[in-house]
This record gives sequence, C-alpha cells and structure tokens, in this order.
Amino acid sequence: MHGEYKAPGGKLVVVVDLEVYTGRLAQVRVSGDFFLEPEEALDRINAALEGLPVTSDETEIAQAVRQAAAHAEMIGFSPEAVAVAVKRALSG
Repeated sequence: MHGEYKAPGGKLVVVVDLEVYTGRLAQVRVSGDFFLEPEEALDRINAALEGLPVTSDETEIAQAVRQAAAHAEMIGFSPEAVAVAVKRALSG
C-alpha cells in the first residue's frame, strides 16, 4: 500500500509504503523529499508505526511519530504529514 502527502503550500512530499497484517501496520517505510536530523530517527519513526492498529486515527499516528522523533529535527514535514500519508496508504 502506498500513500503520499504534500503539505499545503509545501514543496516536499512524504511517502509511506506499508502492508497490513492482522489489522496492524507492518513493513512501514517512510520516505520522501524531506530532511531529518539525525537520519537514524527515521528508523525510530518506522518502528513506532509498526504494529499500530489500522483503525488508528491521524491524531494517534501523529503522536506515535512525534514521540519517535522527539529529539530529531524534522525539516519539510511533520508528524501530521506522516499521519495523512499513512491514512492515504490505508484508503488505497
């Protein structure tokens, strides 16, 4: 499953690829045209999304991303942008 999101007025796109296994997010990969410092935070974001119920709303998804990226600098995207891309991936 694949979802993309570009924040209004933004030039950068967040891309999420994922699978669903037993009602939960699996094999989640966040990528896109953005900057993240340190880069290792991307692994934490992907890990935080793994296992979330597919019924999670955008607020819950954004909160998981926010916690995973607590000490990282997200440039050109936000936890909310990732949440929208996840929901778009799930809606097909």
